[in-house]
Amino acid sequence: MSLNFAGKTAIVTGGANGIGLSIAEHFLDVGADVFIIDIDKAAWEALAARHDGLKFFHGDIGEKTTSEAFISALPCPINFLINNACISHGGLLSVCPYEDFERMQRVGVTAPYYLTSLLLQQSLLAKDAAIINIASTRADQSQPDTEAYTAAKGGIIALTHAMAISLAGQARVNAISPGWIETDKHNADHTDSDKHQHPARRIGIPNDIAQMTLFLCDNEKSGFITGQNFTIDGGMSKLMIYHNAHNWKFDKDSQGVFPL
Repeated sequence: MSLNFAGKTAIVTGGANGIGLSIAEHFLDVGADVFIIDIDKAAWEALAARHDGLKFFHGDIGEKTTSEAFISALPCPINFLINNACISHGGLLSVCPYEDFERMQRVGVTAPYYLTSLLLQQSLLAKDAAIINIASTRADQSQPDTEAYTAAKGGIIALTHAMAISLAGQARVNAISPGWIETDKHNADHTDSDKHQHPARRIGIPNDIAQMTLFLCDNEKSGFITGQNFTIDGGMSKLMIYHNAHNWKFDKDSQGVFPL
């Protein structure tokens, strides 16, 4: 993708690992200045030697004062806000406590709203900015015991179209819903059955999400797109699965679908 974001500045929350890190690195590759905020200081220290242009802020965006301190420390207007950070605390079956469920929503939904609000209040959201919320296909489909994560991802999709209307003329706001994205290089050897449940015939990688993020941030290429959610899952959520069809069977004990 031929892009030039020189002179532009991006924020990537949860940018020290996985999808967030890939997005941050792609922004650097096209000339942007990048600020990441993450709770994983050890991961940042390992990255620092590789990425001189990456600015790091250590903290938990689930805490109101952390978001305020982070935005107040920014030296320039922000062109791109990538709300990627999220955590998972289980759900009903593991008896996820009230506090953990509520914290999940603060990290996954409240923080993206509040960071945007702070940027507006402090006149740090550049004209024609782009905001990308990283959601998930879990907003539309679930496994057992995922209520905390699923609720947050459903919330961020709804927040996306609401923000797009409120920020019309100031910023475009879109969401990306990844499916199965392999972020662990040590777990990259997948079975044929893993791959064949995806019509694309492979597991996703962080680069798949990063490329779409940059596309949606480019006003020349995507300036007529706002308020939308883009599913990037190799077609997995479109595949109908039937017992004993296409090498799949339903296991009544685990209530799951597995390769024969």
